[in-house]
Amino acid sequence: MRAYVYGDESGSFDFSDQEGASRYFILTTVAVADHAIESELMDLRRQLAWEGESLTGGFHATNNKQRVRDRVFAVMARHDFRVDATILEKRKADPRVRPTPAFFYGFAWYYHLTGLAPVLASYADEIMVVAASIGTNEMRSDFESAANAIASAIAPMVIMRAAMWQAASNPILQVADYCAWAIRRKWERDDVRSYTLIENRIESEFDVFRGGATTYY
Repeated sequence: MRAYVYGDESGSFDFSDQEGASRYFILTTVAVADHAIESELMDLRRQLAWEGESLTGGFHATNNKQRVRDRVFAVMARHDFRVDATILEKRKADPRVRPTPAFFYGFAWYYHLTGLAPVLASYADEIMVVAASIGTNEMRSDFESAANAIASAIAPMVIMRAAMWQAASNPILQVADYCAWAIRRKWERDDVRSYTLIENRIESEFDVFRGGATTYY
């Protein structure tokens, strides 16, 4: 059996307390055993286009109108998937794990997959991990390095492959975006309106630095 994992991140790589910098960097994945949700989301996109919503880049929670988000969440509610989130409070991140945005991005993926891959390996013999592309070769390289390190650690128990795609190219990456957005709203703003819609799909929500008392800015 092959498990498919689609991931997206939320939060900035600005490690400061300046206005506009996020407090958290959150990596969220959606794991599915099939791709039935893809066709229903494409049907919804076509219907919304008929109604006058262009959605040229697909579904993106931050940019979508609330009436669009409501209908996307309604589709999501009809399908089974597993959500896992790794939460990193940036001010508690030691400078050694964030010398560059790409290194920190790879660190987040490594930490996330360290917990998730063994769980998926308990019922799947193949794992495909797809990350939403954020457009830099360095980040792509660090993501692939993190995935390869985890793949080596769990081999030969399971075969794992990694890829990075544009979020607009795949509806389940857009589901991951919606989940990441809902989880970020909870952590950054204490707004759980959308979080409650996916709460029963969330299997883990791990705050990496929860026990840390040191802040670096």
